[in-house]
Amino acid sequence: MRSQAALPRFGSLLCLLFLPSVLSSSSRRQWILQRIPVVLPQQTEAGPTPHFVNEARLDVASPCDPECHKKAPRPSYWDLRSFLAYETLHSNGQLTETAVGIYGYSPYASTSPAHSSGSSVKAKGSHVRRKRQIFGHDGRFSIAGQNFLLKYPFSVAVKLSTGCSGTLVGERHVLTAAHCVHDGKNYVKGAQRLRVDPSFQWIRAKRTHVPKGWIKGNANEIGMDYDYALLELKKPHKRRHMKLGVSPPAQRLPGRRVHFSGFDNDRPGQLVYRFCQAGEETSDLLYQHCDAQPGASGSGVYARMWDGRRRRWERKVIGVFSGHQWVEKKGTSQEFNVAVRITPLKYAQICYWIKGNFVDCREG
Repeated sequence: MRSQAALPRFGSLLCLLFLPSVLSSSSRRQWILQRIPVVLPQQTEAGPTPHFVNEARLDVASPCDPECHKKAPRPSYWDLRSFLAYETLHSNGQLTETAVGIYGYSPYASTSPAHSSGSSVKAKGSHVRRKRQIFGHDGRFSIAGQNFLLKYPFSVAVKLSTGCSGTLVGERHVLTAAHCVHDGKNYVKGAQRLRVDPSFQWIRAKRTHVPKGWIKGNANEIGMDYDYALLELKKPHKRRHMKLGVSPPAQRLPGRRVHFSGFDNDRPGQLVYRFCQAGEETSDLLYQHCDAQPGASGSGVYARMWDGRRRRWERKVIGVFSGHQWVEKKGTSQEFNVAVRITPLKYAQICYWIKGNFVDCREG
């Protein structure tokens, strides 16, 4: 429990969250809409019978640091089609596999600092050292009381029955991390009867979509880039949801700041909010030192910027909190918490899963 001395700080935080901004229009960081490519399902076939083998891991650790990811070769068009193909787990236990086509996108249209012509490099020290994912002073805030829990943006955070967190991104849809339902080889125990708690009552998931990039890869290499999943609920949750947004470069975020709320397992029964500055980034991952504990994985990482068209401030989900990375180089350990960025292609895919058509997914 927070001390009384922490209460004024929490009060100031709420003022920052909910009071109108007084920034001049010239200093506002704005959402910049861009044309989104099209990711369309092409063929769906029955998949193998799933095996719900292991318990869900509430954290994902990788020894591959930003430089490791940046040295990975740029994926080709055919690679991307393979990574964005997806599996759908239905509540009756049926599994389907869907191939996709990609239109209006060229992976060679621009040079990304996240890639070079070098081959993929694995960081040394591949053993995983479990540590608290707290960096210095614990800057997390426990959100208590229904008045705050039911108030946007805290109200979009949900708890999954597998122990992870998620974010409401549609009337029936929850965005979370892929590792919360699939360990890279099999669906985890509880994935078939997955439930979501958005408002003090559990709602069953009807369908769960997981990209093949996660299933084909692993947390040390390409898989972490695709550590996201979308759940479709059996009935509407009747709460306000948060819009998706394409992840902008970190330097375009106001104060380079990102936010997310989740259900950290060291504070059972509490929603925990945090914010921090974004650090390094690759084309698919965003590194930061936001304090977090297992259970927060799957939380939607969001930013708040000015929407020039609607003339209002808008929060949008720009990533999914994945887990912890620890790597040792030349005797010095480096640690990061990492989020999967919503790229234009991922936006196109997730938006299609939500909307069921590409026409409503052309601007992000």
